[in-house]
Amino acid sequence: MSINLSLLPADEKNRIELDKQASFLVWKMREAKAGPEELEQEAAKIRDEQALNDFWQSVEKYKRMMGVA
Repeated sequence: MSINLSLLPADEKNRIELDKQASFLVWKMREAKAGPEELEQEAAKIRDEQALNDFWQSVEKYKRMMGVA
């Protein structure tokens, strides 16, 4: 089943984008290309409280998946 992401509401698109960013940043940490400060810098850019919450949940999810402490 394919899903056209462009048809999703804006908040759902944003949630997906934040999830992708979290995944990439945790991967960079795993590969020693970034530190925790980069997560904080990215989080500081997020103004919406729910979006910030979603971002940190995604970070924790990917840390568990990738074995990053």
